[in-house]
Amino acid sequence: MRDFRDAKAMAQTLREALKPKSLSLTHSESLELVAKMLGFHDWNVLSAHIQANSEKDSPRIPIGADLPIVPIRDIVLFPNLGIPLFVGRDSTKRALECAMAGDRRVLAVTQRRAGDDDPDPGALYGVGVIATVMDLMSLGDGTIKLFVKTLKRAAIVGFVRGQFLTAQATSMEDVRGDADEAFALARAVLEKLAAHRDEDFLTSPHARLSLIREPGVLADAVAPHLAARIEQKQELLETGDVVSRLEKILALMNAVRQPA
Repeated sequence: MRDFRDAKAMAQTLREALKPKSLSLTHSESLELVAKMLGFHDWNVLSAHIQANSEKDSPRIPIGADLPIVPIRDIVLFPNLGIPLFVGRDSTKRALECAMAGDRRVLAVTQRRAGDDDPDPGALYGVGVIATVMDLMSLGDGTIKLFVKTLKRAAIVGFVRGQFLTAQATSMEDVRGDADEAFALARAVLEKLAAHRDEDFLTSPHARLSLIREPGVLADAVAPHLAARIEQKQELLETGDVVSRLEKILALMNAVRQPA
């Protein structure tokens, strides 16, 4: 059942219902009308009530924590990705509410066991990615579909558990080391992609990868698509040194080419 917090949705429904009757309302007019229907003086008063109620009801990040955690099953996320995710667990939904009430940032962390429905800190890997929630929508089965933009690696310093898991986290910057070696390894990865683009060391072809020239960015773009185990991809995520990361990626590519 709707209440005053659904005013914007009610205003949109009202506008759509009046269109077939050749009655046209602006968005502002429909908001003002809904406000009066709900017993408020005008939209400004109703908007203030909605804001106050949202602040009261929204989950908060506990003191000592930085980011709400979104546990991820079956995949490892890397920086610089735009990717859809699906959320069904109540605790994760509360984490998303907290993020959306703030700066929209979450810490996406892969579970050690995909089947764990209520992962505790020990059931999560110690490195994840900071991501911004760009958009979300509720599906009919109660699941939330969200689209996130992943930003950078982050190491978990400590966990805080309340209505949902949160973390103290510190961002991990790439360490390139020997730049010449990094670029040489990046070229080797690109050559491997070009030589075996139709074969199976990648789960799907991505022509755009050949356009990436920054070694660390290339490594993170290739890594999600490797035909590798979750723990192997997590190891790549946890490898801050770009040269080491590219060496591991080449080793995984070469391993797929070896006979069983």
